[in-house]
Amino acid sequence: MTKQSHDHNFKNLFLDFPKETLEWFFPQAQQNWGKVRKVEFIRQEPKKRKLSDSSLALDMPILFFFENQQLLLWLVEFQEDKAKFSIYKLLRYTTDLMEAHPQALVIPTVLFTDRTKWRKDVVRKLETRLNDRLFFHFEYIYFKLFDFNSSDYYYINNPVVKILLPKMNYKEDKRIEVIRHAYSGLFQLASRMLFDKYVDFIDVYAQISEQEQKSLYYEIIQHKETAMLAQYIRDKGMQQGMQQGMQQGMQQGMRQGMQQGMQQGMQQGIIQSTKENIIEVLELRFGKISTEIIDKINQINDPAKLKELLRKGIQIKEIDSFRFIR
Repeated sequence: MTKQSHDHNFKNLFLDFPKETLEWFFPQAQQNWGKVRKVEFIRQEPKKRKLSDSSLALDMPILFFFENQQLLLWLVEFQEDKAKFSIYKLLRYTTDLMEAHPQALVIPTVLFTDRTKWRKDVVRKLETRLNDRLFFHFEYIYFKLFDFNSSDYYYINNPVVKILLPKMNYKEDKRIEVIRHAYSGLFQLASRMLFDKYVDFIDVYAQISEQEQKSLYYEIIQHKETAMLAQYIRDKGMQQGMQQGMQQGMQQGMRQGMQQGMQQGMQQGIIQSTKENIIEVLELRFGKISTEIIDKINQINDPAKLKELLRKGIQIKEIDSFRFIR
């Protein structure tokens, strides 16, 4: 992935979740100044010293307005390759923002996202002094995601944390577990639109293979707290398949008939996938179940009734055909 697309993806993450990002990386802000009332994104490029200078396109300045009306201009720089980081470039950008926004408190922050151990640290501060006289001092807030252990953040209710779990440190044999927590946490904390958007983000940065996708799905099925996520993933895949079929039908000049057929097929497909999910959940929890229960489940075609049975299958402590299906 190119550096530009890397920055673009992380910028989108901060654009969609500015308050949640602030809450995790800089909790002192709201502790000191109260809740965030308003957020603005400073999109303009910083001025160049020379026309031949390359653009400083690595940064995300966010202007926060708090309850007591104090302003915080939070400058975030994303770095996948630490060799390309320059504290001097960050200093220049910081002073430009201080000049443009003299009423704001500017907090420069750098987020290093590479999953590697470093042999040598980056420069953390710049300082010039003579005897007891300090002429210049500059430093920034520093985060390296690989310094965080993923397992320490499984139960932190913050969607940004969930999305970034695969960029943290974990043992290789815990990889699927980490990604499962990222998926399920995001599913619980974000809208369906943002879930769909940032599942792709997780897949890209975790570099999930096709085989791992299958292992991940079975891992999700095995945990009752992620059964609804498994249902959503299955239905989503079915809907995408239906949409592709609809587009092909439209190209062949059968638009009206295809739409009607797809609507019916989608409904039947969702009903069938729910039945399969109920059976899978029951077998995972209680072992092989009787053909009598399977037959009774397959005879139900009411989506609401099936949804109720899926939740019941997750919650019950023992299986009884008469009590389970009434």
